[in-house]
Amino acid sequence: MKASKSTDAQKAFILKQGEEGTPVGQICRKAGISQATYFN
Repeated sequence: MKASKSTDAQKAFILKQGEEGTPVGQICRKAGISQATYFN
């Protein structure tokens, strides 16, 4: 399995933004990830 490029803190921040209602597309653009990665 490939190692993750982002830290646990970054992952938690991204998920927290999603819970707060920020659109997924906007989160993914800021984080530099695809929407498929976000939903995985």
